[in-house]
Amino acid sequence: MCTSIVEIVSVEGSGKGASGWFPVEQAVVDYDHPTHAMLEESINIDVVNPSLSPGMRVALELTPDSARALAHSILSALEAADAWRVDHGGKRVRRP
Repeated sequence: MCTSIVEIVSVEGSGKGASGWFPVEQAVVDYDHPTHAMLEESINIDVVNPSLSPGMRVALELTPDSARALAHSILSALEAADAWRVDHGGKRVRRP
């Protein structure tokens, strides 16, 4: 069954594809049939730069449980990083 569930978000960073590193500008997340993974449905994530060729992308097809675990680990890493700051000398120190 096609769900038509699609989320598109602007992102800033770099991705590594078959031709090497490239700047990324957009992530497309959908819940639908995967192209490659042997699953009925999956969370599919394509990180792209729309101004580059369609082959310049990073793609994931994850089970829903794997996608949730990935989302939680990203949030956990960001929360841990929030506990640190850079002092005036450029050194990373724990926030009080």
